[in-house]
Parts: sequence; C-alpha cells; structure tokens
Amino acid sequence: MAFPRPLPTDPLAEAKRQWLAHGWSDAADGMTVVTSVMRAQQLLLSRVDAALKPFALSFARFEVLRLLAFSRTGRLPLSSVVARLQVHATTVTSTAERLVRDGLILREPHPHDGRAAMLALTEEGRALVERATTALNGEVFSNPGISSTDAADLVAIVARLRKNAGDFTEPRPQPDPL
Repeated sequence: MAFPRPLPTDPLAEAKRQWLAHGWSDAADGMTVVTSVMRAQQLLLSRVDAALKPFALSFARFEVLRLLAFSRTGRLPLSSVVARLQVHATTVTSTAERLVRDGLILREPHPHDGRAAMLALTEEGRALVERATTALNGEVFSNPGISSTDAADLVAIVARLRKNAGDFTEPRPQPDPL
C-alpha cells in the first residue's frame, strides 16, 4: 500500500512519541519494532503482488510452485511443503487445490504412505514459475529498497527473532556475496 506522496513526518515515530507520553515506555520500543516490520511487510507485499499479477499468482501460490521446482524431481510430499513453507496444512491444501484446478500441479498418492499425498509440478507450472521468478527477481528481489549491507543486517536481525521464537534451531551459514 503506497501513498501518492510521502508524509511530512514518520507516523511510527509519532506513535512511539505517543506511547512514551502515555507512560508506556516499557512497551514503546517493542510497539515500534512490531509496527515497523508490519509496515515493511505491507510495502514489500505490494511490490510482490504487482510483479506476480500478470501471472495470476499470489505469493503463496508462487512459493508452492517455486518449492516444487527446486526439488530434484519436481514433487514433494504435502507434509514437506507444509514444513518448509511454515504455514498451516489447511493453507497449503487450499493453495494446492487451486494450483491443481489451474493445471499447474498434480496431486498424486504417496508411493509409501497411503494416507499422504504428493504434490507434483506440471510442465505448465514449471514454465509459469520460471517466468514469475524472473519477474520477481527483476522487479523486487534485485532491489528490495535497501542497501546490500542493510539487507544482510536486517536478515540477521530477523533470523535472531525467528530463532528466539522457535522457528528453527540453527541457521545455515549464508554464502559470501560474489
């Protein structure tokens, strides 16, 4: 959600000022962190949505397709998709149903577990996710709106927040920039 012109002052700085003025100084920094991250998410999602619109993809649909395209065989158990995307199984199931309906993936029986399902990328799905990835790389990921140093710092800070929340146990080392 972008506005036609910048505001003359930062509304989040004003919110923090108000928090402090109301005696909530112990919560002011945390409120600012949460609202800043949520606003940043809105800004980035708006750019992602615009890049994916020509492909009729939401970011959730893109993530499922991209994850399948990254796999060696173009197929993964539904439970693996749920775990790797860190979303509720119902969300992945609903997203997968729409992708199946659109002919971008297939839902197949698991070869070893009769209760489980496999999601398999179709050739149409592979071609679409490659085009969508090119668009996202060019329109969003190659220039997220901050310097590469700030991006690395932000990723490290958010990784600590995620780790402290129990999102994962230990991050894999990031490769050095080329």
